[in-house]
Amino acid sequence: MASKTSETARAKGKAPLEEAPAQTGGLDRFFALTEAGSSVSTELRAGLATFLTMAYIMFVNPAILEKAGMDHGAVFVATCLAAAAGSAIMGLYANYPIALAPGMGLNAYFAFTVVPELGGNWQLALALVFASGVLFFALSLSPLRAWLIDAIPMSLKLGIAAGIGFFLALIGLQNAGIVADQPVTLVTLGDLSKPQASLAAAGFLVIAALAVRKVPGAIIIGVLAVTIAAAALGLEPWRGIAASPPSLAPTFLKLDLAGLAHLSLVTIVLTLLLVTILDTTGTLIGVARQAGLLDEEGRLPRLRQALLADSGSAMLGALFGTSTTTAYIESAAGVEEGGRTGLAAVAVAVLFLLSLFLAPLAESVPAYATAPALLFVAFLMAASLGALRFDDPTDYIPALLIALLMPLTYSIATGIGLGFIAYVALKGLTGRLRDINAAVAVIALAFLLKLAFA
Repeated sequence: MASKTSETARAKGKAPLEEAPAQTGGLDRFFALTEAGSSVSTELRAGLATFLTMAYIMFVNPAILEKAGMDHGAVFVATCLAAAAGSAIMGLYANYPIALAPGMGLNAYFAFTVVPELGGNWQLALALVFASGVLFFALSLSPLRAWLIDAIPMSLKLGIAAGIGFFLALIGLQNAGIVADQPVTLVTLGDLSKPQASLAAAGFLVIAALAVRKVPGAIIIGVLAVTIAAAALGLEPWRGIAASPPSLAPTFLKLDLAGLAHLSLVTIVLTLLLVTILDTTGTLIGVARQAGLLDEEGRLPRLRQALLADSGSAMLGALFGTSTTTAYIESAAGVEEGGRTGLAAVAVAVLFLLSLFLAPLAESVPAYATAPALLFVAFLMAASLGALRFDDPTDYIPALLIALLMPLTYSIATGIGLGFIAYVALKGLTGRLRDINAAVAVIALAFLLKLAFA
């Protein structure tokens, strides 16, 4: 006969798990393992699965932020520490099997839009990340959090996700040498005779094939395969696998907080805040739905704790010296393995701490080896366009405008701003002013003022 705990878990819509053994230890009490129908071994296995699917970030993030002038080794350490701290906070405080790390897309916005706009001042860019985290934290404590999360139309959320995906795809194709600049046509096909382009293409196919076969760690396997092949062919030096962690000093507490006094930076903070909120809530709801953790009304219990964990982690990440830390959709891999509590997230945190000793391996990874990871993640994000409803042009046109303009203007902020402005304009011109809520109107006005007075 099934236990009462198992029946309760199934009643809440959770995926069937193996019968959890009786647990009376401290871990069971703290994480409510028995109540969740889980066990210590299941949660640890889930944590390992999540880590393997998101470990690529410790190679990709330093490669991206290095292009903003930041020290590669310090960013590697900051990435691991931010991921460890964020995942631990989420697991211990919110008790969800959701891991955190510096976000893809947000790191590209930081390195390729914010830092250049600030004249290369990455210290001020870190301060802006910290400021957006503070605002997110304040919103998470107030009733405004639900209002802001629910106020953004789904079509615009889908457009933002897809646009960030296309932006990452362009960066990945550039790093691979598959796409190059051209003065007449702006872009053109790169030199495919170079082995770097071929290795990147092969790495992408490896990642995609392994992902289709549901092999854990598909992305990191592809990245490492390209890196090893490049070293074997003599294209890149091999620096080793393990050593003592590099110094964090080049980025630790290097925030230029004094520069926050400039009002012209408000739109950058607003963009960081908006993308972080949408990214975080989308991930939380998506993973929680897969795990059967939503309540009867489809809401996430302990949403406040989860948002506080996420926003607090964003602030910590900025102090360490990395772009915005946020919840990772790759946590779904752990949920598939049976993860239902914060113990899985804590396991991820421990694994990122152990990864601090892999700095030589991270430094051996060339940009064209991380390009397949960027491209694959881009396709996952761009797939959100499939959920768009194409029966209302006032909804899908602004969404597609966001998705197109992010890569074409090489700016996430510009794509979001023009899309929101188009949404308000189209709704107004077609006599549907009631569809425009205050949050969208304020965001559109802020971006309009920035464009007018920039």
